[in-house]
Amino acid sequence: MLNMMIVDDEKLLTDSLKSDVDWQSLGIEAVFTAYNARQAKEVFEQERVDLILCDIEMPQESGLELLAWVRNNYPQTETVFMTCHAEFKLAQRALKLGSFDYLLKPIPGDELQQVIGKVVEKIMRDQEVQQYSRIGQFWARHQPLLAERLWLDVINHTIPSHPEHIQRAAEERNIPFDRRMRLLPILISVQRYHKTFSPRDEKIIEYALLNSGEEILHVHGNGLLFGLTEGTLLALIPFDREAESYKETLRNRSEEFIASCTAWFYCDVSIYIGNAVYGHEVSEMVGQLVRWDKGNVTFTNKVFVWGSKQRIHDTIKIPDMNAWSIMLKEGQGVQVVIEAEVVLKSWIGTEGPGAETLHRFHHNFLQMVFYVLKLKGIEAHLLFENEASERLYQRAVRSVSDMILWVRHTVNTAMESMGTLQRTDSIIDKVEQFIQERIESEELSRETVANHVYLNPDYLDRLFKKEAGASVTEYIMRRRLDLAKDLLLKTNLPIGAIASQTGYSNFAHFSRRFKKQFGMSPADYRKQAPNGSIKEKSI
Repeated sequence: MLNMMIVDDEKLLTDSLKSDVDWQSLGIEAVFTAYNARQAKEVFEQERVDLILCDIEMPQESGLELLAWVRNNYPQTETVFMTCHAEFKLAQRALKLGSFDYLLKPIPGDELQQVIGKVVEKIMRDQEVQQYSRIGQFWARHQPLLAERLWLDVINHTIPSHPEHIQRAAEERNIPFDRRMRLLPILISVQRYHKTFSPRDEKIIEYALLNSGEEILHVHGNGLLFGLTEGTLLALIPFDREAESYKETLRNRSEEFIASCTAWFYCDVSIYIGNAVYGHEVSEMVGQLVRWDKGNVTFTNKVFVWGSKQRIHDTIKIPDMNAWSIMLKEGQGVQVVIEAEVVLKSWIGTEGPGAETLHRFHHNFLQMVFYVLKLKGIEAHLLFENEASERLYQRAVRSVSDMILWVRHTVNTAMESMGTLQRTDSIIDKVEQFIQERIESEELSRETVANHVYLNPDYLDRLFKKEAGASVTEYIMRRRLDLAKDLLLKTNLPIGAIASQTGYSNFAHFSRRFKKQFGMSPADYRKQAPNGSIKEKSI
């Protein structure tokens, strides 16, 4: 249903037209009224107006001037003019401005209904054409996206892997699908980047990889290439060729694509070419390619073709790391890295080791490092709670090369921490600086200080007391009260504000602590200290 507005400075005529005509029978749902051009513009700002029935001769601003404004601001709105003067020039100008028709007052009811009916038909026809145009543009622009979504739903089992279910889902989305057609899945796995990129930059590179892959693999216009998961792309290519010869062609194109990735996109890529399967078998085939990729921890920048797939036995023996733990404890981290790299590099390019081998190596090495750090009193889980450590840890089991990077980082971090620990003065300096910078924080505690230097709280207390003559908790309290004493003497701050500035949210608790330390309340201290000496009590 459409909306209409009647604009005429003759209020009686306007109101009677609104009430006397059965507008709904003509396809008009709402009828608004205005008695001059200014009111008409206000209606346009608040409501959708598909058609205006407007008088030409109006004070201040004529109907023709209003029509010019409507054409500039609401070009889809149709206009029918009313006038008492059958002047050809007025009619000519109205039609030139785009008026649908021109009616002479008094307007016969049947003539008015006939003209309005024609306008409504035109508006509905134009809207239908526009809708089809928008739909056509939408399909041209989005059909590849909808096809990608269809196959993602199939692969993720949102759509059951059955020909009828896939056929029905494709028809609902207006996507061509022939259950007799076979598709060849190709999995592209980005194994690592040679440079450090932000998540946003990695997304940009992935978009570039999609465009490059479409061109080099000849996917554009002949299949789909889309993101499957983070770091993996999937191509689905209709397959109606001789299997072996076409797979060889795809292998050559894949090798060309890998070379371009290394040269232009700073990344290592492996490509897995599957078997041609029917639509309902795509999910299973893609799943096997994904598992193949996860099991590949020793090859990079390589093309794998399903027919040549080798079963990975994954029976490699993990080295005994007891000797490594002793070496690390004795400060021989460089030697630990050298020996670990010898083992790991011997696996590169071999068929034996798989993901399970790498997982076991990862677990054992991490356990070994954490054990040594615990002996040293270092809280290892805090030591590695940073973005760089987390990223390397997550990627370590992705490949042998990634594992080598993680081993180097982990041992170097552990060695730096243990080296700092041996320099007790460095630890004490860090603790004192940390306390000084956060003395006003109520959250400052022995535990937060220990976390900052990655040490067990009890171990830090023993170390700190040996060097500074007080536990961490005692030192924090002493520094707070010393600061409070200075503020009482050197400023006019209220005592409550001084308590807050020194990390005490409870004023009574602050007063008790202060009195226990200095033998009098903060207020008495401020009054008497300039006139006499105050003897400090031991903590």
